[in-house]
Amino acid sequence: MGISPFFFGTNKKMLNKRADKLELLRIAEAVALEKSIDKELIINSMETGIAKAAKSKFGQDNEIKVLIDRDTGNIELFRKLVIVENPENSNTEINIEEAINLNETNRGKTIGDEVLQPLPSFDFGRIAAQTAKQVINFNVREAERERQFNDFIDKKDSILSGIVKRLEFGNVIVDLGRTEAIIQKNEMIPRENIKAGDRVKAYCYDVRREPRGQQIFLSRAHPKFMEKLFVQEVPEIYDNLIEIKSSSRDPGSRAKICVKAVDTSLDPVGACVGMRGSRVQAVVNELQGEKIDIVNWSEDPAILVANALSPAEVQRVNVDLERKKLDVILTEDNLSKAIGRRGQNVRLATKLMNYEINIMTDQEDSDRRQQEFKEKTENFVKNLELDETLGQLLVAEGYSTIDDIKDTTSENLIKIEGIEEETAKALIERAKEFYQKDQEDISQRIKDLGLADDLINLKGLTPGMLVTLGEQKILNLEDFADLASDELTGGFDVIKGEKIKIQGYLEDFALSKNEADELIMSARNIVYKDKD
Repeated sequence: MGISPFFFGTNKKMLNKRADKLELLRIAEAVALEKSIDKELIINSMETGIAKAAKSKFGQDNEIKVLIDRDTGNIELFRKLVIVENPENSNTEINIEEAINLNETNRGKTIGDEVLQPLPSFDFGRIAAQTAKQVINFNVREAERERQFNDFIDKKDSILSGIVKRLEFGNVIVDLGRTEAIIQKNEMIPRENIKAGDRVKAYCYDVRREPRGQQIFLSRAHPKFMEKLFVQEVPEIYDNLIEIKSSSRDPGSRAKICVKAVDTSLDPVGACVGMRGSRVQAVVNELQGEKIDIVNWSEDPAILVANALSPAEVQRVNVDLERKKLDVILTEDNLSKAIGRRGQNVRLATKLMNYEINIMTDQEDSDRRQQEFKEKTENFVKNLELDETLGQLLVAEGYSTIDDIKDTTSENLIKIEGIEEETAKALIERAKEFYQKDQEDISQRIKDLGLADDLINLKGLTPGMLVTLGEQKILNLEDFADLASDELTGGFDVIKGEKIKIQGYLEDFALSKNEADELIMSARNIVYKDKD
């Protein structure tokens, strides 16, 4: 509904003598009702529009104020004037005596105060009327956009339903009733066939203010979409008797959702599955047949990863809580089940738990342990000039690096059978000498490699890490910021069904994935800030 032209006519009748003055208020009320915005805002917009039109009549250098009586519809026009001692511009300034003559209520005002000078009603010409109408329509549109934004910002993080209006370059435009939303191509379930006129559900993950109004972003591929569907289908989740701890999805293929019973008398997995699978099947149907694994939550990461990697049967799990890393050991028969097709099962479990998960057989774990034992022993034998037996003894007692020996005490070493006090002191002294020489060598190596100061000064990178990065031609902060965390920590990939070990640049420094992420994000923040 547009703004009625009843007071924008060009028949030269006086504005306040037009037909029914109350018509103005009725228009404001009708527009407010249709647009679902405040009637007061409509009247304020009318006042602003009339004031702008009045400037074309009385001069653009005038500050015009318009008041519409909310009861009668009567319109009053005023010129705003500022009280000064010696007025120079009669359109904007007035002295105190003239102000009092205008209205006795101005008697108490002083220099710098504002007063209102009544202006006569005037005829709207065609241009003035069009100007006023444009201002009013603009303000009404802005108010409508603000109202829509406020309506939908509260619906963020919920499921919305609408009719597909059209498809644009692979994106789906959804009619939500009072406004439109968009499902971008990458937020669709792969191979999903959606046509104009279809009713769709989607998760609202963002609502943004845009120059042309709010933009509502929906997703059918987001893990939260699956979570919200379970909230709708499982009353126990809706009633907070069961809690969704986390979820991960490979849209259109497979998903995992981890649930915990707040009420310990409930079976969270059984409640989510439903009678004969009715509840989970309703979610599966909405997700176009996506296979969903419902995982029982546990505070123990070892138990949780065993549940998450089902149907594979796990033999044992080595847990590194500090680095958030899990080594999962299982039989050769269960290896392919744990990894899944193209690594899908372990990838989803990794996202579900936010842990780095390494899958290996018992033999691989044994080989890895033997290799680590051998490498640690050789390090002691070579750099501390020990015999192999003593090196093996130190490793067996939990000393992994020369730093471990440097930082320990003679008393601790003497507790090891076969090590006397004199030997203990000599070991610590050799470790300190090696450390000092190693630091000097590393500093010189960093200098020779030509690493930039911005990378050297990045908090969290040790001298040894810097040397390793320099040898890989990562010489400045921008080079480092372009890396992914997997390039630093390493990991496993599955290529043509075969698990392949990917060596990370800083893998030898026991860097966790979270620590790698933090280092890279810190570098990116510095680089992007400098570019801005």
